[in-house]
Amino acid sequence: MRILCIGDVVGEPGRRAFRELVPGLRARGEVQAVVVNAENAAGGRGVTGSIADELFRAGADAITLGDHTWDQKETGSWLAREKRAVRPANYADACPGRGWARIETPVGAFAVANLLGRVFMNPVDNPFLAIDRLLAGPVPRDVPVLVDFHAEATSEKIAMGWHLDGRVAAVFGTHTHVQTSDAKVLPKGTGYVTDLGMTGPVLSVIGREIEPVERKFLTDMPGKFEVAKGPCELCGCVFDVDPATRRCRAASAVRLAAS
Repeated sequence: MRILCIGDVVGEPGRRAFRELVPGLRARGEVQAVVVNAENAAGGRGVTGSIADELFRAGADAITLGDHTWDQKETGSWLAREKRAVRPANYADACPGRGWARIETPVGAFAVANLLGRVFMNPVDNPFLAIDRLLAGPVPRDVPVLVDFHAEATSEKIAMGWHLDGRVAAVFGTHTHVQTSDAKVLPKGTGYVTDLGMTGPVLSVIGREIEPVERKFLTDMPGKFEVAKGPCELCGCVFDVDPATRRCRAASAVRLAAS
């Protein structure tokens, strides 16, 4: 089972790149399942139900989120009913939605869980203890499990990879919008990459217009950072997972140009 995990989709440009590239990858059989982080898909802040539907129609099997989960007012209502989308499991239990999901595909089932980091991030419950509870409880053990760790610090992400090595099929980081060059399979069979990267505008500062961000660094004055325009790329990682052993056989970074 070749599962493509796609990094943070930023605004309409990122969604356009997703629509342009993912259907072809699936039609050619290069990937059999797609997980996408969509927490920046609505103008760079959160995601709406209609945008989630757009990504599902274009080929997503599962959607993960992150620290912008609640930026759109409607998120709670659609997330409560959409079983293919997950928000960070280490949010409070009273929050709408769920932190993991079982995803059925024509080539088999897998589970996906979502976690939020704590280093340089807003306060949340301990992600290491949260995933331990999930794996000891509700997450099915008869299918491969993938974990999106939406975190800032590379050290925290790397530690999570080692923490879960041999216990899940793959751990992939999101949030920084910069793809790392460390895609690999850890010693006990868990695929790993520190960050998938961004799906969005190339001529940008992590998806935003360059000039306002540059001005902010020069003057310390606040500004509005709009999603940039122009050519895009899709970034992610393909994990070749053996459904029988529920372990990863290979992990390959993906970086594709889009219009």
